[in-house]
Amino acid sequence: MATLSPPSTAASVADKPPSSLASAPKPRRKRLMWICVGVAVAIGVVVAIVLAVLITNKVINVKGSSSADASPEAAVASPSQSSEPSSDSDRSAKSDPNGQTALTRSARPSATATSTRPSSTSSAPESTSVSCPKKTDIPSAARGTYFDTTAWLDMTDFNCTYTDETVGGLPLVGLDSTWDDSARANPNVPALNKPWGSYNSRPARGVNLGGWLSLEPFITPSLFAYDSSLGVVDEYSLSKYLGAKAAATLEKHYSTFVTEQDFKSIADAGLDHIRIPFSYWAVETYDDDPYVSSISWRYLLRGIEWARKYGLRIKLDLHGLPGSQNSWNHSGRQGKVGFLLGSSGAKNAQRALDIHDKLSKFFAQDRYKNVIAFYGLANEPGRDLDLDSLVSWTAEAYKIIKDNGVSAIQVFSDALRGLPEWQGRLQGYGNSLVVDTHQYVIFDPALLAFKHTAKITFACETWTEQVSDSVSSGFGPTMVGEWSQADTDCTRHLNGVGNGARWTGTFLADGSSPACPTGDKQCSCEMANADPSDYSPEYKLFLKTWAEAQMHAFEKSWGWFYWTWKTESAPLWSYQAGLAAGIMPEKAYQRDWDCSKPIPSFGKLPEFV
Repeated sequence: MATLSPPSTAASVADKPPSSLASAPKPRRKRLMWICVGVAVAIGVVVAIVLAVLITNKVINVKGSSSADASPEAAVASPSQSSEPSSDSDRSAKSDPNGQTALTRSARPSATATSTRPSSTSSAPESTSVSCPKKTDIPSAARGTYFDTTAWLDMTDFNCTYTDETVGGLPLVGLDSTWDDSARANPNVPALNKPWGSYNSRPARGVNLGGWLSLEPFITPSLFAYDSSLGVVDEYSLSKYLGAKAAATLEKHYSTFVTEQDFKSIADAGLDHIRIPFSYWAVETYDDDPYVSSISWRYLLRGIEWARKYGLRIKLDLHGLPGSQNSWNHSGRQGKVGFLLGSSGAKNAQRALDIHDKLSKFFAQDRYKNVIAFYGLANEPGRDLDLDSLVSWTAEAYKIIKDNGVSAIQVFSDALRGLPEWQGRLQGYGNSLVVDTHQYVIFDPALLAFKHTAKITFACETWTEQVSDSVSSGFGPTMVGEWSQADTDCTRHLNGVGNGARWTGTFLADGSSPACPTGDKQCSCEMANADPSDYSPEYKLFLKTWAEAQMHAFEKSWGWFYWTWKTESAPLWSYQAGLAAGIMPEKAYQRDWDCSKPIPSFGKLPEFV
């Protein structure tokens, strides 16, 4: 065994052969140390990356990082919070639409937890989310009022954040604080944030959402399925009969009858505008009105946002005015006119102006300047009204709305008097005021008696001439706000609950002769009221040609709005049903036939069906 002696000098080590250096213990330890350091650094980098991902995706919350990371309770602003000043009228204590005083707050609603749409035309998508409030998060003074989102039936696409902020006295609750106007309805029209251009050269192709926010018995007969002895014939009598149950019944209807899918389908059909009828009780009620107040307001606002999403422009339509402007059920209450006429006529006319004052202040907001193209003053004022009084009221309403900052084109009705009546009246407004006419053959026995081919000829010739003349040498800007595919007045409840049809001579059971072309007992409503799957090929061809003839004629004006998008059981009044049955063009802007072509043969189609 050899004896090892410790090296005495550095030279002794250096003089050792290479084999002796390779086996030295100190360099080996140094190499292992660096390997360990490298592994530790790599592990640290991986851990840092993982933590960063978890924090970014909010799996791990960092306290105090931002308000978006606060607790749900903190996400619901208290009544004392204020991020921006508002007008004195909107900052003071005020009454909510249900008649209760609500606390004042000016902070804008934040995005809902389910909102994933782009937040505005100029910013990135809004990623902040909040939890919806619980009942205890709502200020006690606001619980159970319109502003209490925990009491709403349906929160789909509504912002659930509590706010009692108003504009023009009308609530903002339910809306997001940002929006996106980049969508367009189809490749043939501009995006919402681009100018439409001239409606003379690019007419509107639109559809009504009738029977949704203003009820009509023929559109939703299920809501009026009561014994005739109860007298439930309009929204007034229905609301009065239902009493405390009315709000729940109508909100269920608002929530389910029209959904986001309808707006998508409307755009898919090649349409680009939507007319939304609503009534004054969306804003407020008066005296002993039994109407359900205000709930339809939030569905109107949600509908506008859905239209925005699909690039569809809106035509607002005040369909029911205080006192009833025409005595028909679609004004809310049938029986007599109480607007501009009778002991309460002047009071109701002023109330209607007050409604427009509130509405126009609200819709003058920047968020509506691109999506609301037309603002309707009054649907179908009756022929009983004094024309000069109606003209004066229209001029006054126009001024209020314009002065409040609404840039949309205002719309007034021809008041069922025909377009020639308006030549020379209400002049000096340029393209900021348009006359709206509604064209049907079925409510005039003389026109109803036309044979199938004659109806098409009437549309191609007479209606084309009427709207063209009105634009070029009559009032000026003109549009057709309602028309339909119906060729008879056979639809149940169309002429009022319990009333019959002119077509068969049963209208009001007055014993009059049938108004169908044969004018005898052959007249039948069987085909008109049948399911479209039972229509004969000849009848389908007529119906499609009849629709395309009207489209052709009405595009000589500023455009048209079909009445209506959907019904429960009246397919000849439903654009949706017409599409499904193949009796409407698949795209409104691509049609197989127009008035320049010969009218096709309808074979052996009977004239009495």
